[in-house]
Amino acid sequence: MNTASQCGFTPQFKGLENLHKTLSPKGLVVLGFPCNQFGGQEPGTSKEIQTFCKTSYGADFPLSEKIEVKGDNQHPIYKWLTDKTLNEQSSSSVKWNFQKYLINKEGNLIDYYYSTTNPSNKKITKHLK
Repeated sequence: MNTASQCGFTPQFKGLENLHKTLSPKGLVVLGFPCNQFGGQEPGTSKEIQTFCKTSYGADFPLSEKIEVKGDNQHPIYKWLTDKTLNEQSSSSVKWNFQKYLINKEGNLIDYYYSTTNPSNKKITKHLK
């Protein structure tokens, strides 16, 4: 998911870290992609972002460098995530911070979830068994 340290959804880091700790032994990988494209809510450097996530929420899952998730400089992972011609599942646009994408072990896109969907929501967890 795309993340931001100064967003109303930032407390979701705690739930994401819980999924990471609980399910990473079973193969779940939680990845965060810091992005400053929505309300300027991720202004820090990569090091500042990682420090904030770890000290504020105990988040220990991998965070990438800051990327763009839409527009002319959209990162290739988000091109794949948002384009049905590439992911063969669905097209989407990233609406805000903490939009989540679920990919299975085979590398197939399962679904995406808007920011309002908490990481522990059954819509997500039903796929993690």
